[in-house]
Formats: sequence, C-alpha cells, structure tokens
Amino acid sequence: MSSVGGDSGFLLPPPSTLLPTKMAITKAKKGEIIAKIEEGLQAAETVTFVNFHGLTVSEVTELRKKLREAGVKYYVAKKTLVKRALDAQKVAGTQPALPGELALAWSDDAVASPKGIFEFQKTHKEKITLVGGVYQGTYMSKEEITTLATIPSMQGLRGQFVSLLNTSIGAVVRVIDAKAKQMETAA
Repeated sequence: MSSVGGDSGFLLPPPSTLLPTKMAITKAKKGEIIAKIEEGLQAAETVTFVNFHGLTVSEVTELRKKLREAGVKYYVAKKTLVKRALDAQKVAGTQPALPGELALAWSDDAVASPKGIFEFQKTHKEKITLVGGVYQGTYMSKEEITTLATIPSMQGLRGQFVSLLNTSIGAVVRVIDAKAKQMETAA
C-alpha cells in the first residue's frame, strides 16, 4: 500500500489493482453462447465465418444494420466456443482456419449472409474478410463461400427468370404476328 499526500494517513492499494480486470466468462454464460450459436446453426441454411479487425463502432453498426435488413443475424463469439458448437452439430468436412477475431453471420437464405459480408467487404477491404462457412451442414472453404456470395439473390434470380420468360413470350408473339400478316397479304 502507498500513502497519499505524504504522512496524511490515507492508504491506497497499488495502482495495478485499481485498473479494471478482465473477468473470465462463467460456465453458465459459455453455455448460453454455445446454445445461441447452435440455434443459429440449426436454423440457418448458410453460416458465414467472418474475420474482422479494426472496424470502428459506426462501421460495425452499419454492417449490422445492412445485415439485419437482409434477414441476416451477426454474432461475435470466442473461437473455442464456436468450435464447441460446431463439433456438437457434427458438421461434415474439414473446418477452415479461423484466424484473428471471429464473427458468425447466418440466415435461412442460402446466399444472404455471405453476400452481405462480401458486399460490405468491398468498401472495407483491410478490415473484414470471409474465411469460410457452413452450407447445408458441410464446411466450406474461403473460396467456396466467396463463390456462394457472388450468386444473385433469390429476388435477383426471380427477376432474371421473369425477364427470360418475357423475352421468350415476346419472340412467340412476334412470330405469330408475322405469320398473321403474311396470311393477310396472301389472302
């Protein structure tokens, strides 16, 4: 103990004990975290593993908002707890390396979580990256999850399909119209 103000009689503990200490996560809290991750794994079509580092609070808030709008949940957890949850789910294949700080993004839409992270990554290249994921109960590498992220969304695919149908129908209408005009001129 050290005294304050010389011989004033006030005693303070050493400065190192005045600093806030990092408390370990309790077993109960770890169980809650694992349960939340397992719940996400069971409900999700795709789970994306995200390495993030150096994002500001406003950037994380922006990311969470964009993901929430797309129906994606985003959760930061310790790697050891994530690995326990993944092991409990008996995910097939080889787990990709999980370097750095880890977050999970999941959704019941197969491409929403990787696409959301991929799009955000375009403007924050040095701060966030896809590192792999789980798709339909099987691990995916960084390359595979990136490929999944580049697939158009379900709404985009539907739009392409409708456009294709309209083009085909338009072609049929033009052929019938041409044939009708040809028959009129022959008559």
